[in-house]
Amino acid sequence: MSVDHYFLLGRSGLRVSRLALGTMNYGKAGFHAPFGKTEDEARPIFRSYLEAGGNFVDTADFYTAGQSEEILGRLISESGSRDRVVLTTKVSHNTDPGNPNAGGNGRKHVIRAVEDSLRRLGTDYIDLLLLHVWDTLTPAEEVVRTFEDLVRSGKVRYGGFSDVPGWYAARAQTYAEAHGLNPFVALQIPYSLLGREIEAEYVPLARNLGMGIMGWSPLGGGLLTGKYRTGDRGVTGDGRLGREGAVWTSPWQADERAWHIVGVLEEVAGGLGRSMAQTALNWAVTQPGMGAAVVGASSVGQLEGNIAALDFELPADARARLDEAAAVAPRTVYAMFTTAYQANGINTGSKVGDKPRGYAPPLWHG
Repeated sequence: MSVDHYFLLGRSGLRVSRLALGTMNYGKAGFHAPFGKTEDEARPIFRSYLEAGGNFVDTADFYTAGQSEEILGRLISESGSRDRVVLTTKVSHNTDPGNPNAGGNGRKHVIRAVEDSLRRLGTDYIDLLLLHVWDTLTPAEEVVRTFEDLVRSGKVRYGGFSDVPGWYAARAQTYAEAHGLNPFVALQIPYSLLGREIEAEYVPLARNLGMGIMGWSPLGGGLLTGKYRTGDRGVTGDGRLGREGAVWTSPWQADERAWHIVGVLEEVAGGLGRSMAQTALNWAVTQPGMGAAVVGASSVGQLEGNIAALDFELPADARARLDEAAAVAPRTVYAMFTTAYQANGINTGSKVGDKPRGYAPPLWHG
């Protein structure tokens, strides 16, 4: 497995690299400005990804107040890679404060946002458009119809979701299927050794409904790289989270459980002769349902190290140690579906299981 070995994304014919290049840090404006890169700083990182064979690039209209799209568009144009690159962007966030329809997932905003993204990216189509976040308001049916129109217009090739409730993604996908509309092929959500909660519902949802999972923050906000430590002074280390006054922005807590996982990861990685980041990425990208992991990079060296995560196979015993350290107990109703629960005498049928691998029903001779 390597970055120039491509896999189908979800139930589609779209071929993508297992590591997608995240460009949230391209630009020096907006929310992401403190750790942003100038165009000249981003160029060698982007070129290195292409030269390694990578083809899956991720951005959003919200990143660095639109600068990420602008820089990425210029880098794609000057490298002549538009047809080769699978260009992903997202819409949802309000980019025009004071205008209630300049944000959210309603038809008015989504269509306008796509037009603005096309202009910033300097292209006439988006390969993969993701709904960036659930706005809690817009009906799933409206989103499906809007994406259908965008695909039919040729401005978008495929649609997907990012950070939405499982029931909402399921509602949208089944509505599209029932009405013969273009299905959604991707579901981008946070996933790493630190955060495996999605395995209870999102993973089976994606696998059953034909959406490839794009895991963001697969290195747990940087904790899984080993560059941070915890102590009396809080989180310290050689990175933006170790700076005085830094704000923790990972979706997971830097708590006792997290540091235990970091410790086990360090031991496993050491035994393999690999970095902690490579080991954590390898684990994430080879998990069931994973279409790709989205990785950012602040330097060419860091990107090359991440790409090297695809150069080896994680041994079964190493995976087992990581699985055990990062295990998440199933919550509420999901606990009822576990082997331990059914061992207490509660099950849905005596000696009933799925058909064995290779099973074929006998021919009917009537």
